Formats: sequence, structure tokens, C-alpha cells
Amino acid sequence: MNGIVRWDPFRELEQIHNRLTGIFDRTPMRRDEKRETIADSEWAPMVDIAEEDTRYTVKVELPEMKREDIKVSLEHGVLSVSGERKFEKEEKGKKYHRVERSYGSFTRSFTLPDDADAAQVDAQYRDGMLTVNVGKSEKAKPRAIDVKVG
Repeated sequence: MNGIVRWDPFRELEQIHNRLTGIFDRTPMRRDEKRETIADSEWAPMVDIAEEDTRYTVKVELPEMKREDIKVSLEHGVLSVSGERKFEKEEKGKKYHRVERSYGSFTRSFTLPDDADAAQVDAQYRDGMLTVNVGKSEKAKPRAIDVKVG
């Protein structure tokens, strides 16, 4: 037996919204000059941020990138890492069947805490991993205060 269901216009709007969201969340496709589809995607490299007693460490995964293609800057308490991973040149006789890795320009920015010292920043890049260390300022470190009696 079918029951009577009350019509809810907002439920229909939600279904339409979900369908449109599903369409626009897909990876956009573009056609190159040879009419093959290649997926374009926005690339944001993965990041780990850790804190120690004396510094903050930001590790950014940047596989198959050259050091010259990576830029690190610290301005007004914001650490920014940007760059571009270029798609390898197509070789004659090579036809891609699937391209899942992302390429293109990226920028990742992180607001650092007030105790971060812009004068104590170093960056190293090795084996596809960028490591940025930002030292903590001396005046921000907690100190013990003696309480005197009497």
C-alpha cells in the first residue's frame, strides 16, 4: 500500500542542488589539439605542520619538482609556498590512456602564530619534500618568575 506523501518544495530544491553540485564537483575535461581528453585539476600539495619547543616545521610534498620551480616567502606573519609542476612533454609515439596526477600552478599560505620569528627561517628541498623551519622568538618563550614572601 502506498502512503500519502506531503509535497515539500524544499526537498525538490535540495535534490536539484545535489545534482548540480555533483556535476560541478567533477574534474573538468578539456580537449587538446589532437582531440584527446585530458583532466584539468586544481593542485594543492599535501602539507604537514608540526610544533616543537623551539620551532615550527612545515613539510610540503612536491614530487617531481625542481628547486627552481618552488618559491617560499614569509610576509606579515604569513608563510607562502608556491610553484608550478609542469606536465612532461609528450613524446612522439607516446599516447596517454590515463592522467591522474595533477599539474599546474599552486599556492599554499599559512598564518603563523605570533611567536614565530621571521628572522629564523630556513628551507630545504630533498627527495620531493620541502621542509621549512620557522624558529620561535626568544621573548615569546615562557619564563619562570620567582614569588618572594614578605
